[in-house]
Amino acid sequence: MTGETISRVQAMRKSLLDLAPLELDCMSRLWQLGEGTVRQIRDNLAATRPRAYTTILTIMDRLAHKGFVTRRKMGRAFLYLPNLTLEEARGRAIARVVEHFFEGSYETMASYLSGKQLAAVRATAAATRNPEPATH
Repeated sequence: MTGETISRVQAMRKSLLDLAPLELDCMSRLWQLGEGTVRQIRDNLAATRPRAYTTILTIMDRLAHKGFVTRRKMGRAFLYLPNLTLEEARGRAIARVVEHFFEGSYETMASYLSGKQLAAVRATAAATRNPEPATH
């Protein structure tokens, strides 16, 4: 990381794990795009999470204020760029999970994720992504 990137990453006021689901979805789309305008991010989200332009504009503004993205004026729109790579974000998120749930031990986490525990984690993750519709 460059000195500028380190200072931007250190300036982030929250962890990626503290972001709302739509904020994380916008970050995921921005990582896929590399850089993008609100319209490009919204269009990229449209198939799975259709939202109004103004909703995505508000989310991207919040991400900029939290330090997760940088924006620069490009014509009448802003161009957004992530302040850390997907790999850096994954590393930070995993480190935080290890710190808070596994007493700082990667070995304990690896042990937890092996065998039956891994199947349980995958089932929980799948249920979270695809919740059963409520029956009335």
